[in-house]
Amino acid sequence: MNVRRLIPTAALAGAVALGATALTACSGATAAGGGGSGDGDGRLAVTASFYPMQFLGEQIGKDHVKVGTLTKPGVEPHDLEITPKQTAQLGESDVVLYLKSLQPAVDEAVAQSGVKNVVDAAALTPLEVHGASGHDHAGEDHDHAAEGDGHDHGGTGRDPHVWLDPVKYAQVAKGVGAALEKADPDHAADYRKNTDELVAKLTALDAEFKTGLGTTASKTFITTHSAFGYLAERYGLDQEGISGVDPESEPSPARMKELQAVAKKDNVSTVFFETLASDKTATTLAKDTGLRTDVLDPLEGITDKSQGADYFEVMRSNLNNLQKALGAK
Repeated sequence: MNVRRLIPTAALAGAVALGATALTACSGATAAGGGGSGDGDGRLAVTASFYPMQFLGEQIGKDHVKVGTLTKPGVEPHDLEITPKQTAQLGESDVVLYLKSLQPAVDEAVAQSGVKNVVDAAALTPLEVHGASGHDHAGEDHDHAAEGDGHDHGGTGRDPHVWLDPVKYAQVAKGVGAALEKADPDHAADYRKNTDELVAKLTALDAEFKTGLGTTASKTFITTHSAFGYLAERYGLDQEGISGVDPESEPSPARMKELQAVAKKDNVSTVFFETLASDKTATTLAKDTGLRTDVLDPLEGITDKSQGADYFEVMRSNLNNLQKALGAK
């Protein structure tokens, strides 16, 4: 993961001012009766911070919503810089879907947007602290950065990647559904039905992972991006992250030596890299250890390089790649 860039306060304040101006100009766009301001067509205007929240908005809202995203395809979410246009988009929204601590620039912009219906995924399912091994260290006094995870998570030290656990993602989906019902009560029954259908699909996906990873030759996987702590914990696996702050950086000699030992001890066959970052780090380690490389997608965005067209397809690709790497029986 790349180092996060924060927007200077003065710049953000200017963006918010421009957003307020745009909101005033468009104040008549919102339909009455809870309909929303999707181009004046009666749809609910939903702004999502990045793909996993966008997907929930689209799946639950369907024809009743118009969903925009602040993080365009191919952009690493943690690197997002808020533009005046995006600030205006936030201010015009009927509902905002985001995950606090994942994108500090978004956190600040949302706080100043004045939007009434704001859904924070981090408030819908418990966030945990995951070290390089993917274990839950909540309540323990660890130097998190020294463990190799390297995520700041807005200073909380807690892992925001809840969408990679279908069970936790379903909890977030229920919260999003409830928020859409509140914002647009005329279509509450549809939102409830769509939420139930999505949760059922996520429950089925969870069952696929449990079955697919239930019996494997190894339980350890190595990845450039320590984003899979929840997934590892859910399915009894051990995540070993290479570098913490930047998945494209070279691992330290000490970490390289440690991972070589882990690979040998735990029968590791594969080093995983992600689609939104270079595979250089994974290739370096694989070359030195005689391992293969493959993709384990943290699903922070969908591009033409993704191994699937949506959340479910990419998650099933991740499952298939894990099964190959871990020697599923």
